[in-house]
Amino acid sequence: NNTADMARVKVTQVRSHIDRSKRQKDTIKALGLGKISKSREHELNAQIQGMIDKVAHMVSVETIG
Repeated sequence: NNTADMARVKVTQVRSHIDRSKRQKDTIKALGLGKISKSREHELNAQIQGMIDKVAHMVSVETIG
C-alpha cells in the first residue's frame, strides 16, 4: 500500500444540497458531509477525487500537510 504517498485533503461543504439531484446528494453524504460548513478529511485517491469533481460547485478542498 502506498498510503504514505497519498495526499490528505480537507473537504468542506460550502453550498446547500437542496434542489440538487439525488446523485449529488448521495455523493455529499458519501463524503461525510451534509450540512454547510461541515468538514471531513480524506486520503486523496481516485474515488475521492471523482466524488469531489462531481460536487465541486458545493465544496471547497484544501490539501493538508
